[in-house]
Amino acid sequence: MNQDTICALATANGVGAIGVIRISGIKSFEIVNKIFQGKDLTKVASHTVHYGFILDKDPQKPEADSIDEVMVSVFKAPKTFTAEDSVEISFHGSPHIAKKLLEVLIKNGARMAKAGEFTMRAFMNGRIDLSQAESIADLIASENEASRKVALNQLKGGISSEISVLRGDLLNFTSLVELELDFGEEDVEFADRTAMNLLLNRLENKLNSLIESFQYGNAIKNGVDVAIIGKPNAGKSTLLNALLKEERAIVSDIAGTTRDTIEEVLHINGNAFRLIDTAGLRETTDEIEKIGVVKAKEKVEKASVLVYLIDAHCSDISGDIQMLNELMRPDLKTVICLTKIDKTLHSTDHLESSELVSQLDSGVRSSDFKLLQISALENQNLQALKDELTSFVENLKTEENTIITNQRHYEALQKSLDSVNRVKSAISQGIQTELLAYELRNALEHLGEISGEFTNDEVLGNIFSKFCIGK
Repeated sequence: MNQDTICALATANGVGAIGVIRISGIKSFEIVNKIFQGKDLTKVASHTVHYGFILDKDPQKPEADSIDEVMVSVFKAPKTFTAEDSVEISFHGSPHIAKKLLEVLIKNGARMAKAGEFTMRAFMNGRIDLSQAESIADLIASENEASRKVALNQLKGGISSEISVLRGDLLNFTSLVELELDFGEEDVEFADRTAMNLLLNRLENKLNSLIESFQYGNAIKNGVDVAIIGKPNAGKSTLLNALLKEERAIVSDIAGTTRDTIEEVLHINGNAFRLIDTAGLRETTDEIEKIGVVKAKEKVEKASVLVYLIDAHCSDISGDIQMLNELMRPDLKTVICLTKIDKTLHSTDHLESSELVSQLDSGVRSSDFKLLQISALENQNLQALKDELTSFVENLKTEENTIITNQRHYEALQKSLDSVNRVKSAISQGIQTELLAYELRNALEHLGEISGEFTNDEVLGNIFSKFCIGK
């Protein structure tokens, strides 16, 4: 067990009604007792709260300075978050008071915690596994209902229980194959190859299912990038403002108003969509606008959904068709919106919407797009657009109950699947036992990386460094 006693502010920086400082380690009660004017914390029951004052005792002064009136919560090991003795001090939420409290704790034997050190101690002390530790960070960072639910399921051990079952079955056969190595000269088989193949097929299906859930999990956790693209004055900024229900982007009849990208998050049915309003696509001599056009195309390359706007009153959409053919790709959901349908068509030079539809159908090389007619100004058919965004996320769902949201887990599952496939190949080719044992151990190790049964200090340092201090 780590002998250091650590402390940190557990609540957000800034002024608030209350703040909380947490202390964890073998000397937690001893250190806080030195500065707490109230009950003797070494003699109180666990999971109790006590009123008193925190004092700053100075040997040079006859009386100690009172820092604040507080409530102190006591948690005795092992039934604590870190599985160590822990104390939480609730104080009046002044940043100055927080600073003074931390100073006096450090002066009396504690040290400042590193980022994620409380959670790392919970992991190191066997309180949680590594995937649960990561889910805590995800839960704190969750920005929508869907990501909250997935993170909470992981914290409850969702992915851990799935991996545990897979590893248990695999470990049984690995042990038998290892046993065969001990009796190599006698040419015996303890591991039934037919049964092993059945297990490997089940493993392959399960791993594929978990891996496929990552696209959906990533959309839940990080949101879906939606690029709003079109020529100048097609209504991109008006649409962004209408969807957000606020004046986020400048709207003007002057072409080229938007020169940089504007990004905002829209929540629909518990899912997050990162809307990206971009510069209008056109040939221009303005250097700044040129950069904006390049950035707009780059955003489309990284986006999952393209919302391409065409003014329904435009007389020539050949340029739009050319641009759509350049931007569309098989993995990009494309929604083409004919905009400004609230305006009455008076000019005979304008094409009717039906003619635009015909031109799009014949000109766009891919037929994989959804066509809508909208008016952002009058809020016409915007719900249909929202439904299309929602359907993108819904179509990513798999039958898998456990959703992979973590890139590290995804890579570990992929490596484990590769090892399983190599084992299957080795069995089909009658390759010697040593290779089977090697690849089975690899598959086990990669699965163990998810829960933290196999890991190293560098990986742990990278994971916990992303946590906030105090967690």
